[in-house]
Amino acid sequence: MIGIVMAGGKGTRMNLNNEKLLLVHKKPVILQVIESLKNSNRFSKILVITSPNSPKTKKLLQEKNIEIFNSSGIGYVEDLNSVLKIIDDDVLVTSGDLPLLDTETIQKITNLYDPQKIWTSILVTDKFLTSIGLNSDYFVNFKNQKCHYSGISLINSKKISLLDNLDENYIIINDKRIAFNLNTKQDYDLLSTT
Repeated sequence: MIGIVMAGGKGTRMNLNNEKLLLVHKKPVILQVIESLKNSNRFSKILVITSPNSPKTKKLLQEKNIEIFNSSGIGYVEDLNSVLKIIDDDVLVTSGDLPLLDTETIQKITNLYDPQKIWTSILVTDKFLTSIGLNSDYFVNFKNQKCHYSGISLINSKKISLLDNLDENYIIINDKRIAFNLNTKQDYDLLSTT
């Protein structure tokens, strides 16, 4: 399995002078995510997707000898599609802005991988998300409840050519370690209370 970390977004909702993946919660958030993947011992390779939107993040990763893939930075789907085109393996994709992500969580999620499913998105319920003081604009209705994407997916890239019209599978995991992603300044302020 290959671990992919998405780190090429603009982070415009944060209204920061610096890149959001360089925000520190014990260490830069992007390094926490990468360390969680590495320490899980589940991946033959870890690849971080950067773009022209994240030059300082890219520089930090290069200094740490972390393998990167340069994308266009047009958007999440386009950037992910560009890397999946060159991968013929099982894949875990995670957003780079999950400061509480840890090794145990990565191991739990990879244990749920079913290669018969082309794409499995990990969700959290709206009720859980609001209970920890967060909200998200991106949701899907699943099992008669409003759920939000965690930014983590399990993908059988051998079975896809484009990200259009995929049969998406869902798994709900109500855990703050995957629910807590940094989308706004308020999210970062709330992080200091965890």
